[in-house]
Amino acid sequence: MISIAIDGPAGAGKSTIARRVAQKLGYLYVDTGALYRAIALHMLRAGKNPASPEEVIPQLEAVEVSLRYVEGEQQVLLGAENVSESIRTPEVAAAASKVSAIPRVREFLLSLQRDIAEQNDVVMDGRDIGTVVLPHAQVKIFLTASLEERARRRWKELLEKGSADFGTVLADVKKRDEQDSTRAIAPLAQAADAVLVDTTGITLEQSVDRMLAVIRERLS
Repeated sequence: MISIAIDGPAGAGKSTIARRVAQKLGYLYVDTGALYRAIALHMLRAGKNPASPEEVIPQLEAVEVSLRYVEGEQQVLLGAENVSESIRTPEVAAAASKVSAIPRVREFLLSLQRDIAEQNDVVMDGRDIGTVVLPHAQVKIFLTASLEERARRRWKELLEKGSADFGTVLADVKKRDEQDSTRAIAPLAQAADAVLVDTTGITLEQSVDRMLAVIRERLS
């Protein structure tokens, strides 16, 4: 099985680009951030502080998170509920960054992520795929873009769903970067053998083509 690990900061376009790349290669796309969002959603619904290990860890016994694929599209299940849309709010995103800093949560999801990769050719994206989850992936890519561009992309996504303030989104993305890169467990970092791909100033299709070129070169 072939594993392609894609890491990078919030708003870099990992999910959109990785999904397109997986489709073109005929691989399974795995958005690991969605798994952390599902746990975060559970904690918020349960009234628990997502930053508190003392509140989060006992709740993990009640969490049943899984992935299913319908015509190649990933769906996230919390128990029997499809929460693929419910997890895409700024509140859940912020909570996901907090729960993902708890070592026990990362351990809880590690085997699920690795099992999927062992059974399928995958394009898997997240924050620590190349460094922790799939350290032996055949291809590793660190996908990034400037802070302003990542905030602008996120802002446009939120505008399509309602209203959003660019200044607030920019501050949120900057704060998320700081949380993800400075946490003690599995901080956001470029693996030593990962290829850096910067998508600042280029289109989605150009980003996909650049990624595919890197992947084909590494696999050849």
